[in-house]
Amino acid sequence: MMLCSKSKTSPQRLGRVHRLLKFRGRTSHCFSTMRNTGSLLEILRHRNEKDIIALPEYKARSNLDNFLRSKTGRELPQSSYVLPNILPPTPPAAGYTHVLTPSQITLALDAAMATFHLHVESRIASLCGQGFYTIGPCGEEMLSSIGFALDPHADAIALHYRHLSVSILRQLRLGRKSLEEIILDRARGYCVSRLDPVTGGVHCAIGSAREPNTNDYGGGDYVVTSTLASQCPPAAGRALAFPIADTIFRGEKSESAASVKQVSFVTVGDGSVHNAHFLSAFNLARHARFRRNKCPVVFGVSDNGLSISYPTDGYADFLFSKTSSDPKSRAQRDRDGIPVFKANGCDMFDVYDKTLQATSYSRKNSAPSLVLYQELIRRFGHAATDRQHAYLDAKTVDRMADSDVVASAIVQVVDQWNAVTYEEAYHRFHEIGMMVQRSFDKAAEEPKISTREEMIEQVSQPMVQIPRLNQELLTSLNELERTESIVRNETPKRDVMRKHMTRVVSEALTNNPRVVYIGEDVEHGGYYLVTDGLAKRFPGRVIDFPPDETTLLGAAMGFSHAGLLPIVEIPYSKYLDCGADM
Repeated sequence: MMLCSKSKTSPQRLGRVHRLLKFRGRTSHCFSTMRNTGSLLEILRHRNEKDIIALPEYKARSNLDNFLRSKTGRELPQSSYVLPNILPPTPPAAGYTHVLTPSQITLALDAAMATFHLHVESRIASLCGQGFYTIGPCGEEMLSSIGFALDPHADAIALHYRHLSVSILRQLRLGRKSLEEIILDRARGYCVSRLDPVTGGVHCAIGSAREPNTNDYGGGDYVVTSTLASQCPPAAGRALAFPIADTIFRGEKSESAASVKQVSFVTVGDGSVHNAHFLSAFNLARHARFRRNKCPVVFGVSDNGLSISYPTDGYADFLFSKTSSDPKSRAQRDRDGIPVFKANGCDMFDVYDKTLQATSYSRKNSAPSLVLYQELIRRFGHAATDRQHAYLDAKTVDRMADSDVVASAIVQVVDQWNAVTYEEAYHRFHEIGMMVQRSFDKAAEEPKISTREEMIEQVSQPMVQIPRLNQELLTSLNELERTESIVRNETPKRDVMRKHMTRVVSEALTNNPRVVYIGEDVEHGGYYLVTDGLAKRFPGRVIDFPPDETTLLGAAMGFSHAGLLPIVEIPYSKYLDCGADM
């Protein structure tokens, strides 16, 4: 729908366009280009002008624009604007072991700016009734540099919903899509467009669609929804599977792929460390380290002090600290435990440095590690529905909203590292902002899932036709088996079910080298001798797990991601409820 055209322009329509452009000039002055697309979302922005101006996210974007204008000598739209004293992050006392290059700095800043703009526009789209997901980065945009500590082609990554900037940077490094294409895909998620490549219009999830006809042997970006920590057990499973898959696929991998030792990276928030999924996965990784089993998983925990309204009060730091007073216990924990690397989450250089140290440790030692991102301040609440004033006083809410990590990072890279100029940062801020707004305008008008049948098709497990042997062939096989028994002078006899199961499992392991059998007590034969003798016949492919069905089923998912075909033994149906949510 167009607001006006060259052929027919009524005074009423001209007045409408004039008001719209005036609104855009006042409320979107942080963009250097005025547009008049006549899109549905643009019209709705005009209708909801007063409410949009009142959004704290909108105010924050205007303040950042004013700050950049003042730094570049541009006229400010408000004469009463007072330039804030924005300081760069304080570098660690010991300095940085690894430093970002100028091109990496620029890319990390791009990812952070895109994440910030996406969050602002998601809140605007929601207010206008066209956006349906409002959980944002909450002041964690500068975690983007995590992406430089991981191999985008080999390592596996599963990200907490606040860590969008890491996903954007990863996709930029892969080079398969431009920044604007990546932004459009994310806007489609916020607007639940059917063209969203991640979920197809059923939710807004972090991750990326897998490239067709590629085999990354378990690497890549895994889809994570707005859950607390269900991404963790499969991540630990992928780490356990990598060394097994390396042995099985040694002849299939290219020389370059075979030379890379993969790590599995997974992130959560500080509230998620209370969740059983995280604790199960963390315990499995620690158990693997204690037994010297290879498990190159890296946990990333961002700590902003709040789990929505529940204050975490630094518990994450306490949880991962070495609290034992016994020197022998501390020494054993240093040797057998999971090393913890602590980074200032507002400092992109420290984030990169500590994450690279952790991933390098895990890669070299095939062992787990953890990075704790601290000193983060949550901005704007958990989501649009979060009533911050019900549990925080007004001064605290304002102070949190004013803590602009993107502005602080710009000061850091301009004044301390000379990587960009304020002029360049200003133009890039505008350019990315316009990309985001164009993307939301487009995504809001794309088709959505509108029927029950479409929804079922998108979210249900696809039905797979299982080929069955015809009755004539089965009769022939039974007759052949009976004849062979007579020739061997044996009397055909019925056998107990578990022996038939053992035979079938043995056939599966023999016929398919990707098959592995995992469970509790399966190496010695299992509760009912189903795997009797198989561990000796198939070394390394019949694997015991500790008695925790959550990690057992989660690890099985990770095994399958790495290209293996796991058979999971659950000896009693009652045990299923312990891992059913996996």
